[in-house]
Amino acid sequence: MAWIKATDIAYGRLRAPDLDVMEEFLTRFGMIRSERTANALYMRGTDPANHIHITEKGDPKVVGLAYYVDNEDELKKLAKAPGATGIETMDEPGGGKRVRLTEPNGFQIEVVCGIKQLAPIAVRRQKLNSGEQPTARAGELMRLPRGPAHVKRIGHGVLMSAKFAETVKWFRETLGFVCSDDVYAEHEDNLIGSFNRCDRGDTYVDHHVFFCLNSDKSGLNHISFEVPDIDDVCMGHDYLKETGKYEHMWGIGRHVLGSQVYDYWADPWGRVHEHWADSDRLNLANGSNLIPAEEALRSQWGERPPEKFINHCSV
Repeated sequence: MAWIKATDIAYGRLRAPDLDVMEEFLTRFGMIRSERTANALYMRGTDPANHIHITEKGDPKVVGLAYYVDNEDELKKLAKAPGATGIETMDEPGGGKRVRLTEPNGFQIEVVCGIKQLAPIAVRRQKLNSGEQPTARAGELMRLPRGPAHVKRIGHGVLMSAKFAETVKWFRETLGFVCSDDVYAEHEDNLIGSFNRCDRGDTYVDHHVFFCLNSDKSGLNHISFEVPDIDDVCMGHDYLKETGKYEHMWGIGRHVLGSQVYDYWADPWGRVHEHWADSDRLNLANGSNLIPAEEALRSQWGERPPEKFINHCSV
C-alpha cells in the first residue's frame, strides 16, 4: 500500500554556475522564463504550470525531481513516511506546500501542492491534410514558424540506479506509481529497466512518469518535456542544431515503450533534456507488461541509441 498517489511530475531541480547560460539554453530549447531571482531561474511551458524547470545557482548538480498531489491532506499522509520532512511552505514563485524526501540514490524528491498556476500561452497549429481528413487545411498552405520548439509541460524523469530494485520499490510504495512495462534481459527475473506511471484510476495518464535503468552508477539520465506535435519536435531539432552550441544526444525517432517521437539534447553542463510528442496514454485497467530488452529498448523508426546516451549519468 502506497503512502500517497502522486498525480503527475511537477518539475526538475538542477544547479548551474551561470544562470544566464542556462536560461539561454532553456529558451532555445523552447521554455519561457517564469521568474528569476538572484539565486534561481524558474522556467515554464505553454501549459498553466507556474514552472516546470528550476535551476539554482551553484556548482553543477542534479538536485532532484518534484511531483504533484491533489491537496494538503495527501502531504499530511506523506509527512509520516520514513525520512520525510514536515509540511513546508514554499518560499518560491507560485508558493504552495511541499514535503521533501530522499530516494535511495540520494536525490531529493519534492511532493507539492497548491502552487499558483498561470494563464496558458496559446500556440497556433495548422491542421494537417492527412489520413481521414485529406482536406482539413483545404486552400491553406502549410507554413511552419522557424525558431525554438514550444514546450508544453514536463513529462517524466529517468534515473540510472545501482540500487535498481530498491529504487523502483521506493517510488511505487512512496508515490503510488504503477508498472507500465518492466524490461528484462536474457531471463525474466533479470530486470534492467522499469517504466512506471501515475495511478489515477480510470483517468488516462502518460505511459511513464518515471523510468529507472539498472546500472553500475546512479544519476539522472534525462528529463523530458512534451511539445505540441511531431513537427514541433523536428523544428526544435533544426533550431538547436543551427545554434552550433549544444550536443545532440539522440534522435529523431519513435520509441517502442511509450511510443513518443523523441529528440535529446544536452545542456551546457551535460544534463540531457528531451523533446517528445504523441505519448501512449494508459489508465489503471491497462495493467502491466514484462518485455524483453530486444523488443523494448529500440526505436520503431530512427537510429539505435548511441552509447553516450545509454550510459549517460548526471549527478
